[in-house]
Amino acid sequence: QVQPVESGGGFAQAGGSLRLSCRVSGIIFSINAMSWFRQAPGKQRELVATISSGGSTTYADSVKGRFTISRDNTKNTVYLQMNTLKPEDTAVYYCNTAVRSKPWGRGTQVTVSS
Repeated sequence: QVQPVESGGGFAQAGGSLRLSCRVSGIIFSINAMSWFRQAPGKQRELVATISSGGSTTYADSVKGRFTISRDNTKNTVYLQMNTLKPEDTAVYYCNTAVRSKPWGRGTQVTVSS
C-alpha cells in the first residue's frame, strides 16, 4: 500500500497561518471521507478534521473556527488551512481516510511559537 504524502508544514508565530496538503493514491479518492490527524510530543494521535465524500466537514472543538479542511478530487488531495495558530497546535500532522485504512505517512511538522 502507498502511504499518503503530507506537505506544507513549517514554523509559524502564534496568530499566523499555514496550509497543509496531502496527496493520496491507491484508493478511489472521491468516494472516501478523508481526515487530518495530529500527534504532539508525548501525546496520542488525535483527530483534527474530517471531510466527507460530499464535502461535509467536522472539526475537533480545539480547532473549530480556526481550521478549514477541503479537498480536490481531481488531484486526489486533501488540504488543511490553519489560521490563528496557537502554540498548542504544534504537532506532526497526518492525513488518512476517515477509517484510517491507509498506512500512516511521514506526516508534516508544524511548530508554532508564542
